[in-house]
Amino acid sequence: MQKTALKNYAKLLARVGLNVHKGQEVIITAELDQPEFVQLAAEECYRAGAAKVRVEWTHQPVSRLSAQYCSEEVLGEVRPWQEEKLRCEVRELPARLYLESADPDGMSGIDSAKYARAVQARSRIVKPYRDKMENKYQWCIAAVAGEKWAKKVFPRATGASIAEDKLWRAILSCSRSLEGNPLENWRRHNEDLSARCAYLNSLGLSSLEYQSSNGTDLRVGLLRDGLFAAGEEKTLSGISFNPNIPSEEVFTSPKRGEAEGIVYSTKPLSYQGQLIRNFSVRFEQGRAVEVHASAGEDVLKKMIEMDEGASYLGECALVPYDSPVNASRVLFYNTLFDENAACHLALGRGFTNCVRGYAEKSEEELHAMGINDSMIHVDFMIGNDDLYIDGVTDTGARHPIFRNGRWAF
Repeated sequence: MQKTALKNYAKLLARVGLNVHKGQEVIITAELDQPEFVQLAAEECYRAGAAKVRVEWTHQPVSRLSAQYCSEEVLGEVRPWQEEKLRCEVRELPARLYLESADPDGMSGIDSAKYARAVQARSRIVKPYRDKMENKYQWCIAAVAGEKWAKKVFPRATGASIAEDKLWRAILSCSRSLEGNPLENWRRHNEDLSARCAYLNSLGLSSLEYQSSNGTDLRVGLLRDGLFAAGEEKTLSGISFNPNIPSEEVFTSPKRGEAEGIVYSTKPLSYQGQLIRNFSVRFEQGRAVEVHASAGEDVLKKMIEMDEGASYLGECALVPYDSPVNASRVLFYNTLFDENAACHLALGRGFTNCVRGYAEKSEEELHAMGINDSMIHVDFMIGNDDLYIDGVTDTGARHPIFRNGRWAF
């Protein structure tokens, strides 16, 4: 991939994704195989005004060894220095850029039950700190072309470098960064998403009803004061940022306890380095009470048992079937991309900023209104080319939202 294209992408992440402000600290999280792009991203953050850019390196093969050899107690512990680091982040609110490149199968075969319990143990300590930072800092999740990920996506490519180049092109194209001015592309894209949110928020919907020929038949209740959001978000202090690049979704957080019916996945789900395929989730009174999968069913069951809120919905996201991600005809085996190929739902934590006047409400009040709380937030894709979605009001008025997997307005 040409360095100019990668520099433009790095600039997009610094200026539009994070919107780094002068004097702000930035933390970049990336795999060890990405030093060149991390350097480009760090430089663009400095050019945007960052006072300090710090990199936190990860390495999936070592994480796998830890999952294999460490005791459950060691895997699940949070050391005092790690808690002090979290306290520092709560005080200083650094912007965070997460660069994904890991192998989708990189954690397959580990003891999923042991690993899930360790994640639970860590989350009980980490989550309160994350809650204190909610809606107060900029963050962005984006992707870079890792070698093993590229080979998974393009198995017929003759050589790793060709597979990586193909993946880079797919990433940049879906991120609206390959052609034209990426910053201008995103300005126009955010305008379109904002207009769709405004229309949906004007309807006063109380529920969404999903139907598809694959068997999906689901009704999801919405919050009375809920809002649809998309693309660009703002911190409580008014700083704009784009948390996901790419992002094609218009989303809201549904009302906890109001989901009835069954939904079928339309793409595989990569969860903690393990793939879940061809699965279904049946809901009663908002709770996932039955799940099945052709592969990874045990992982799926452990996921919805992570905590009390893990089996409830935290997000309903509307994505047209003709989105750039789906038009690429690439199955990424990565939720960041695959969730932007079609409509999806998420199990777990809801978004508090999807409530009108959320800044004036306490976390307890928001949860009492129906925003789900959990240590997890896991998106799974349900959209296809014949998905119908209707929005329904308290009076029974029906509004077409999607027809044949695409916007109906």
